[in-house]
Amino acid sequence: MEKFIAQKRGISRYEGNKLNILGVETSCDETAAAVCTNGCILSNIISSQKIHQSFGGVVPELASREHERLLNSLVFRAIEEAGISLSSLEGIAVTKGPGLAGTLLAGVCFSKGLAQGLKIPVIGINHLEAHIFASFLENPNLTFPFVCLLVSGGHTQVWLINEIDNYELMGETRDDAAGEAFDKGARILGLGYPGGPEIEKLACNGNPKTIDFPKSFMKTNAIEFSFSGLKTSLLYYMDHFDESDDTISIEDVAASYQNAIIEVLIHKLKQTLEMTHVKTCVIAGGVAANNQLRQKAHQMLPKISLSFPGLVYCTDNAAMVAFLGELKLKAGYTSPINFGVKPNLQLQV
Repeated sequence: MEKFIAQKRGISRYEGNKLNILGVETSCDETAAAVCTNGCILSNIISSQKIHQSFGGVVPELASREHERLLNSLVFRAIEEAGISLSSLEGIAVTKGPGLAGTLLAGVCFSKGLAQGLKIPVIGINHLEAHIFASFLENPNLTFPFVCLLVSGGHTQVWLINEIDNYELMGETRDDAAGEAFDKGARILGLGYPGGPEIEKLACNGNPKTIDFPKSFMKTNAIEFSFSGLKTSLLYYMDHFDESDDTISIEDVAASYQNAIIEVLIHKLKQTLEMTHVKTCVIAGGVAANNQLRQKAHQMLPKISLSFPGLVYCTDNAAMVAFLGELKLKAGYTSPINFGVKPNLQLQV
């Protein structure tokens, strides 16, 4: 097995021959397949399930059925677009957790069956770890150590990434994740799903300073988050909101709510950077696609080297799974064929 080189200065290219790795992602409501070869993404297919929009959230059983319906065609499309043959695949990386149990099973069972048929290894991938390493796809010169703010629908965490497989959890949310706060806030405001892009769109024409929504833990040194109180505050505010009042618009409400989330995220990130004395930072996960978050990070962290994944790599995708799978396979890691899904999988420290 070729040796994987992970150096303090960053992730280098690999020794030995290149590998064609298929990535499969089905942790929630995106069905995705991608091919990665020598750290380069040759194809990246994502099918976002529209079936959940009328429910205001993901229906697990429907999501699982959609994955089973779409996976075969998406995988073969990814292979075709990559310009390789099915027989040239040398490994399959698939998300094993965290996520919804049924949707994870759809991806893992498909990947195991294909891997056995092709007689190639399968690698179970931690979805959180894949999000963190997605930044290398946009910025291959990213160096260790770096601090990562991981913000998505299910997680809000701050990590110190010393090198591959060496991570320290600096802090996380006590309740709702930031993405979950966006989704629930959008539902309260009568907007569509997913909520983050809907609130961001509405907030573009609003004043973020109009309403002083609560911002938890801003006056403490603890690297902790809490967004349940913010959500409740919005709910109470909208109970008495008068649309005929010209002084405050619904756009102002959305902008103020979004601003409350972003200010807390950046404030805690800044505290972590000061505590660790690290000068490089990554913001990853679905919420990292928020343009206001990116602008605020650059404004408040002018002396920090900031890195964001490309927009297509922020939300759930298979490219990050295939990329991390190649790193793991190059390091000599594979999963036993009987590995299970882990809906509550944590990133190991």
